[in-house]
Amino acid sequence: MRGLRVDLSELEETVRKLGRLTTAMGDSVTKSRYSTYLPAGALGRGFIEQEELHAAHGEMKAEVEEIIGALEGLIEDFGTKTKQVHGKYQDADHDAKYRIEVSATRSGPGTDGRRREPHE
Repeated sequence: MRGLRVDLSELEETVRKLGRLTTAMGDSVTKSRYSTYLPAGALGRGFIEQEELHAAHGEMKAEVEEIIGALEGLIEDFGTKTKQVHGKYQDADHDAKYRIEVSATRSGPGTDGRRREPHE
């Protein structure tokens, strides 16, 4: 990871945006499932295309629900992976800072890393 800089705040913002998008998708799922119900005969009765129209509506409703489900899965997967990447970079950043601090406390005038007192 040398020379690579990752802005952790941008990854955090991405996770927050995905959370908001997931919440917004919840409304779409609910509406597509329950607000688009079309009972038989709602478009009229006694004409030839009645059953075809009702069947076409059912097919379209199922397709919309499938597309929304796929989008939800994609958003959830991307959100999970983004959180994992964020965590790994955070851990790497912490480890690097720890190594620098340990190295700084061990370094000194001697070659063995121990501090030496000046001779009188």
